[in-house]
Amino acid sequence: PVVTLTITHDLLDNYQHPPNALLATIKKLQSGYISGTRVHLGKLSDFLHTSCITKLSFLRDLDDQTGKHEKVVIDQLMTQPTAKQYLLSNGRIKGGKRSTFAFGNTGVQGIVRRSRSIQIEPDEISGQSPYSRQNSYGTTRSNSPESPITNHFNYDHAVQHVAHHLKDETSMSSTPMGSPRTSPKTARKHLKSATQNEDTDITELVEQLKQSTNLQEQADIIHYLFVTKGGDWDTHMEENLRVPVKDLLIELYEKAGQWKQWWLVRHTAGMLRKRVEDLALAATDLLVRQKQLSVGLPPDNETIITSPLPPDELAAIIYEACGEDHSTASLLQELLVYLAMFIRTEPHLFDEMLRLRVGLIIQVMASELSRTLQCTGEEASDHLLNLSPFEMKTLLHHILSGKEFVINSDMDTGGRNLGEKIINMSRRKSVFHPTSEVPVLASPSLVISKEQQEEEEIADRQGQWLRRRRLDGSLNRVPLGFYPQVWELLRRCHGLTIKGNILPGTLTREMTKQEFKFALQVEMVLNRIPQPEYRQLMVEAIMVLTMLVENDGNSINLSQTDIEVDKIVHEAHNLFIRDLKMPPDVVEQAVGAANICLYLYDSAPSGRFGSMAYMCRALAHILNLPVTSDHALECCVS
Repeated sequence: PVVTLTITHDLLDNYQHPPNALLATIKKLQSGYISGTRVHLGKLSDFLHTSCITKLSFLRDLDDQTGKHEKVVIDQLMTQPTAKQYLLSNGRIKGGKRSTFAFGNTGVQGIVRRSRSIQIEPDEISGQSPYSRQNSYGTTRSNSPESPITNHFNYDHAVQHVAHHLKDETSMSSTPMGSPRTSPKTARKHLKSATQNEDTDITELVEQLKQSTNLQEQADIIHYLFVTKGGDWDTHMEENLRVPVKDLLIELYEKAGQWKQWWLVRHTAGMLRKRVEDLALAATDLLVRQKQLSVGLPPDNETIITSPLPPDELAAIIYEACGEDHSTASLLQELLVYLAMFIRTEPHLFDEMLRLRVGLIIQVMASELSRTLQCTGEEASDHLLNLSPFEMKTLLHHILSGKEFVINSDMDTGGRNLGEKIINMSRRKSVFHPTSEVPVLASPSLVISKEQQEEEEIADRQGQWLRRRRLDGSLNRVPLGFYPQVWELLRRCHGLTIKGNILPGTLTREMTKQEFKFALQVEMVLNRIPQPEYRQLMVEAIMVLTMLVENDGNSINLSQTDIEVDKIVHEAHNLFIRDLKMPPDVVEQAVGAANICLYLYDSAPSGRFGSMAYMCRALAHILNLPVTSDHALECCVS
C-alpha cells in the first residue's frame, strides 16, 4: 500500500516554529523506517515516473460543475449496505414441497452458453493439421485438461457469503478447484433468442430457481428471466418484499466474483452493461499510436473505431457490436485494457499492425487453446472465458509475441488447474528454429524413448506454418516495409485486384509511399478477405510482385496490366498439387480456406519447395516471363 502525505508550507511555516512532533516524524521518515515499517521520503516529482496515474472518469458528470454528483457517488460507495437475511435457508427448503418442474426439458437449460458467439472453424479444432485431419474429427485426447463442462465446483472454500436470495450449492466434490457444472455437452448451436421459448411456465421456473443449488442452473434461469421479462420484473421470491430480476443478477455477479468463477463474472457484468474504468483511456492509448480498432466478432458484426470516444459511447458501441453475447462484450473491454498495457510497455509487439481486430483475436485465442489442449471448440471457449484476468493477459501476450507455445496437459503435475498451466506455459523460441530446440514438456518422472520423442516432434511440426499464417492473418501483421513496397508496385502497374477489390495505380499520384492513409487503404482491401490464412498467402504473393519490380531493372512493362493476386495464388496451388502428384481424393480431403490445399498453407514460405517459390513460378507463367530453352524455370527464394 502507498500512503501519500502532502506536507505544505502552511504546516511548516507556523510562525517560523514548526511543531516538534512534525519535525520528529520527518526525521523518522528520513531514516527509512517508522514504527517498524519501511518508508520512502521524497518529493512528489521523484515518484511520478514510477506511479500509475488514472482519472476517476466514472465519477465525472460533464454537465455538473459543482461537484455534487461526485460527492453523491462517493457517499454511496462509502456507505455500507444493510445486509439482507438469508431468504432460502436449508431449513425453509426442507419444510416445503420440492418442485417437480423438469428444467432439463425446457429451452432454458444451457441458454447462457448458447448466447455466446465465439466460433472456431472445424479445421481449427483439436490442432488439426492436414496430416491428421482425416481421423481427428470428433476426437479428443484422453489426457486433455478437464473442461469446465464436466467439473463440479466445491463452494466450501468461500469464507464469506453475500446476502442472497439464491441457494448455495451443497454437493461435495473431490476436485479441490474447478469450474461449476454447466449444461450438458451439445453441439454448438447458432445464437437463439430466448423469446422462442415463450411456452415455458414462469411460475415453475421461479420455483425451480428458489430450490436450485446449481450455479449454472441459476445463471440460465436468471438470464432467461432477464431477457424475456426485463430487469425490473418482480420475481415474488419473498413475501411482502419486491425482488426484481436485476437484484438477482447483481447477487449472482457478486457470488461469481467471490468464488472466482470468471465465466459468470464476465457474463453477468455484460448483462449489467458494466464498463471497465479505463476503457476510453485504453482505446486512446492505442489510437494515438496509429492503431485502428475494430470490435465485435467477424465477419458481419465488426465496428471500426478510428478516433477517441467518451467512455459511455465506446461501451455502447461494444455492446451493440456483440449483440446478445454479453460474455464477449465484457471480454472485449478487458482485452482492450491489456492491449493498451502492452503497447505502452512493449510497443514492438505491434510492429507492422495497423488495425487491431479484437474480436478476431478472441477467436484466435480460443482456437489456440483448442489446439494445444486437444479439446473441442466449445470446450476451448469455456476454458477461455473461465480464465482469470491475469491468465487472460498472459495468454494474450503469448499470442501477440508471435512465438509457438505449448501448455503442459499432463494431469500428474500436482493437480494444477488450467490457469496455472497457462501462467507456466512453455514457449518455443521460434517457428523458424528446429523443433528439437523445443523443451520436452513431460513430467520428469516419465521416461520417453528417443523414437517416441522424434515421432512427437515430427507430429508437432505438422500444422506449424498453417497456425502461423492464421495467427499473423488474424493480427493483420505484414512484413517490414510492406506498404512502401506496395506503393512502388502500384507505381509500375495499372492496378492490383485482390479478391474482387481493386487497388488502382492512381493512388500513387494521390498519396506518398510513407503516408498512413495509403497504408490504411491497402489494409482495408486485405481485411475484406475473411480467412486469415488465405490473407497471408495473398500478402506473400504481393511480396513476390514487389521483389519482381524491385529487381527487374524496369525491363518488364506492367503499366497497362491489372494484376490479379488471387490468380497467382491459385496457379501456385495448382503447381504445388502437380509437383506432389497428390491423388484427387487426398486433395479433396485436404481442401482449406478458398479451396487451397492445407498442405500449401502448411509449407514454409522460403526454400526451393516453399510457398513463395511456387508463387514465383506462377507469376512467371501468368506474366509470360522468359524461361530457358528447355522451358525450365529455376526459382528458389531464400
